[in-house]
Amino acid sequence: MSEDREQHTGKCPFGHGGVTESGKSNTDWWPETLNLDILHQHDTKSNPMDEGFDYRSEVHKLDFDQLKKDMHALMTDSQDWWPADWGHYGGLMIRLAWHAAGTYRIADGRGGGGTGNQRFAPLNSWPDNVSLDKARRLLWPIKKKYGNKISWADLMILAGTSAYESMGLPAFGFSFGREDIWHPEKDIYWGAEKQWLAPSDERYDNVEKPDTMENPLAAVQMGLIYVNPEGVNGKPDPLKTAEQVRMTFARMAMDDEETAALTAGGHTVGKAHGNGDATQLGPEPEAADIEAQGMGWNNPNKTGKGRYAVTSGLEGAWTTHPTQFDMGYFELLFGYDWELKKSPAGAWQWEPVDIKEEDKPVDVEDPSIRYNPIMTDADMAMKMDPTYRAICEKFIADPDYFRDCFARAWFKLTHRDLGPKSRYIGPDVPAEDLIWQDPVPAGNTDYNVEAVKEKIAGSGLSIADMVSTAWDSARTFRGSDMRGGANGAHIRLAPQKDWQGNEPERLARVLNIYKQIAAETAASVADVIVLAGGVGIEKAAKAAGVEVLVPFSKGRGDASAVMTDADSFAPLEPVADGFRNWQKKDYVVKSEELLLDRTQLLGLTAPEMTVLIGGMRMLGTNYGGSKHGVFTDREGVLSNDFFVNLTDMAYTWKPTGKNLYEVCDRKTGAVKWTATRVDLVFGSNSILRSYAEVYAQDDAKEKFVKDFVKAWTKVMNADRFDLN
Repeated sequence: MSEDREQHTGKCPFGHGGVTESGKSNTDWWPETLNLDILHQHDTKSNPMDEGFDYRSEVHKLDFDQLKKDMHALMTDSQDWWPADWGHYGGLMIRLAWHAAGTYRIADGRGGGGTGNQRFAPLNSWPDNVSLDKARRLLWPIKKKYGNKISWADLMILAGTSAYESMGLPAFGFSFGREDIWHPEKDIYWGAEKQWLAPSDERYDNVEKPDTMENPLAAVQMGLIYVNPEGVNGKPDPLKTAEQVRMTFARMAMDDEETAALTAGGHTVGKAHGNGDATQLGPEPEAADIEAQGMGWNNPNKTGKGRYAVTSGLEGAWTTHPTQFDMGYFELLFGYDWELKKSPAGAWQWEPVDIKEEDKPVDVEDPSIRYNPIMTDADMAMKMDPTYRAICEKFIADPDYFRDCFARAWFKLTHRDLGPKSRYIGPDVPAEDLIWQDPVPAGNTDYNVEAVKEKIAGSGLSIADMVSTAWDSARTFRGSDMRGGANGAHIRLAPQKDWQGNEPERLARVLNIYKQIAAETAASVADVIVLAGGVGIEKAAKAAGVEVLVPFSKGRGDASAVMTDADSFAPLEPVADGFRNWQKKDYVVKSEELLLDRTQLLGLTAPEMTVLIGGMRMLGTNYGGSKHGVFTDREGVLSNDFFVNLTDMAYTWKPTGKNLYEVCDRKTGAVKWTATRVDLVFGSNSILRSYAEVYAQDDAKEKFVKDFVKAWTKVMNADRFDLN
């Protein structure tokens, strides 16, 4: 179109919305298509670091002592543009770290502070994160100074820990090593609601029964970190709130004592902000105009900061001395009766009856003015729920015990998603091993690998036995929180040995053989399991005419039952595994979507998923020996037959049930094979089909085997942090 033509038609030559969220995406046009974005989350093209940059190596170059001094100095260096309450940023920095770490949930290991995800939408604009944009900007001078030696993820968590230290609480410990991501994590499901702070009912089957909250969610409403501070759906009732608090924290791996300690310790310092009309706040950062430069929630109320700040809508401090870590929370909560009142912003909060003037906290700007302290509905739950009350009374009787419990709970909160202790970095890593860190002893490396392989090969086990057991042991790995995996051989312990997806009877038979081999060779059972998988693959590849050596690294250890917190492993149990063509039952979610979720947690790409599926089918590893998707007449041979026959137009595909299909000869109509949705999606989805066609080509036989081995090794070594 000529320029003259464009002027006459009045049309802009640029496609509006083409580079913004308002532009139509493929999933907008075809909402039922399989969206593979979950597997492309951290493409290197979005990473501004130089090729080969390794943050976990770079962070070792930090001057840890000077960084700590700078962090402590920041706490009392009040800036005019966003002044600190009482001249101390401690409360704000603790909230920054807490709201980063507090998104973690045990069901899928996603969320948490391990990636710096709070910098991006939606978290940077959640209603519960009002003013945390200011906290990150206050940290910018330190980030600027230390550059790539400190990630935003580490810095935000360190800010909270440093704040507690500066207010009188020695840290239990701290580890560096959290690597930043460079765009939002779209793979995290935060809920189905279409509006912020929608009523809790939308994510519960019955809001009166907190355990009916939709999995994997932990927060009670869209846009909150934990619970509504005013009560269930904004209606104060401490006993009902107590049950929501209990379930929410349990879904973040906290027991009642840890929950009470975190609630009390979190509200021992800082304040809530609600001195103004919350409805007058400007748009959140992601919706603000360009001149706001990434800042949101502009407050038109007088100065809009300091004593006039508005965040949660509640207004006031919890303790008499909000910049000191002391026992003031308990002294006020249990020392006074409390009544419901409304904050200046109109939020429900609890205030004391007939409080002594000297017990009131002073104004954040003028120490000659005193105000009532406040409590949230969750705080009142600590007093009124019998279990929480008993715990708090124990804390009151032993302040040192409370400080230790809180310091440990804070450490767990901020490090749970960092993974095993072997990943910890820095001078303040605690020496103590903690059960929630999934400790695994170092494995023996002084044994002959070839001798072990010979015993495995002569054991009489089938290729399917060897490969399936290795896969089941390794597939528990979650890149979201670095838990699970083959190291430790937890598959031989409760609860994993009894999981339905692990075929307990078959597993017990195989493990008995592996234990004997381990005893005879001094190898760990964990190493034998993985090595056996490689033996099976090498045998199957040789049968296909391809000589290949599956890489193997010694050194996995065997965890003991004492080292294993069985309850904490329950969320790792698979409910479906498309790689073995199995799911526990029918779900609302499609089988192929469950496959993508498992694939993403394993850290695999879409091509790696594709080649593994094709190979696993040929190796006969389907759950229970099922033949679905085994598109070959030579099972146990690592051939590319799955892809060859999937893409062959000599066949037609007919549904025979919700998740089952027949693959029929196009000419005769005879049933040749059967398949599931997971099998056929590699032929129906245009992207996955493009990968399948690569492996179906006549020149792909060797490439297929080599790519399969590479992807397999990645899964087997996913939890070998000593190698990675």
